[in-house]
Amino acid sequence: MSTPATDVIVVGAGLAGLAAATELQRANVPVRVVEASDQVGGRVRTDQVDGFLLDRGFQVLLPAYPALREMVDLTALKLHPFWRVLRVVGDREVRSLGNPLDTARALTGALRPGQPRFTDIARLSAVTARDALAPSRMLTRAADHSVTEELDRWGLRTETVNEVLRPFVAGIFGDEDLDTSARVFHLVWRSFARAAPALPAAGMQSLPDHLADRLTPGTVRLNTPAEAVAPGQVTIADALHRARAVIVAADATTAKRLLPGLSVPKWNGLSTFYYTTPDPPLAQPTISIDALRRGPVVNTAVLSAVAPGYAPSGQALISATVLDAADEALEPAVRRQLGAIYRTNTSRWEFLRHYSIPQALPSMRAPHPLRRSVRLEPGLYVCGDHRDTSSVQGALVSGRRAARAALHDLAEGEGSGSRPH
Repeated sequence: MSTPATDVIVVGAGLAGLAAATELQRANVPVRVVEASDQVGGRVRTDQVDGFLLDRGFQVLLPAYPALREMVDLTALKLHPFWRVLRVVGDREVRSLGNPLDTARALTGALRPGQPRFTDIARLSAVTARDALAPSRMLTRAADHSVTEELDRWGLRTETVNEVLRPFVAGIFGDEDLDTSARVFHLVWRSFARAAPALPAAGMQSLPDHLADRLTPGTVRLNTPAEAVAPGQVTIADALHRARAVIVAADATTAKRLLPGLSVPKWNGLSTFYYTTPDPPLAQPTISIDALRRGPVVNTAVLSAVAPGYAPSGQALISATVLDAADEALEPAVRRQLGAIYRTNTSRWEFLRHYSIPQALPSMRAPHPLRRSVRLEPGLYVCGDHRDTSSVQGALVSGRRAARAALHDLAEGEGSGSRPH
């Protein structure tokens, strides 16, 4: 059985698929996006639970990402920024370390004795300034090695690495061993330095919703899983759908199922535990880390202090991030550690929900190619953050690259068939 064709079928309505469809429609090429789930967004999703906005895993938006600025109207997302400051909790003291332009607390924290030492802060400041101001090609063309090796090269004290940088970086990449590519680390660090991370007022789901809303109505078809793909062909519910090109914009695991010969990276897992309490344990919009690692939590934030709409009036929403796909049985240990981090009694906090995400981020173990091919053969393409970097930037760029590759082939007459009528 065969159904009417379109120029391009995109399989997957995550960020990469939506970016590909956006690029195709800008070129006035008819496109259809099929998505297996009931909403767009892929791994960028938000659940509404009793008035709370619970992102599926702790996620932040980096407004400095170039592709984000080019493809998204950031003002429409009504972003609420974090301070670019880490609240580092030790045994007897709490220090704020980061950008003093966001809060003077960062300056006083840097000048106080303790960990990290002032020399380490000076080195970190120098690297941050370089990453923020240097041409991006200087970062992308550097020889690649692990973040661990990179931090060693900076000459930082072991205490600074283990108590401050390791939990912070581990929470970003899901990689406690810090085997992640140093080049990728610098690109993300650059984005943190250039603009404060933020949360959309309506949750992270508003990013893919925004991209989808800008497409021609009817472009995206939800609850429509693809069973098989081939150049110019997609099988859905035993029906063969033809097009001049097919772009597989699925996560790494799904992409490999549909494209068995595809090489994809392994996954890093993360888990998020959400709590609420009437009394906010912290009023500042900052991320907290436990320098003593008294439990499984690598970072935590009072999300309602960043974006008030994440919680109903009179309630605070707290997130806690744990490495790997942790079981809910870990909740008592998470609660105890949050008590130490926020210096408060957490026994009366209400536990809202736990998200265990074994496939949170494609691993970017060094050496990591910043770009993998998106063109498999004429009429068949692939995109996703597993083709670039495991980030919003990587997903958007890979989708745009795949669309441009398809557009080039179609213009050259190298699609999978004649133009449909």
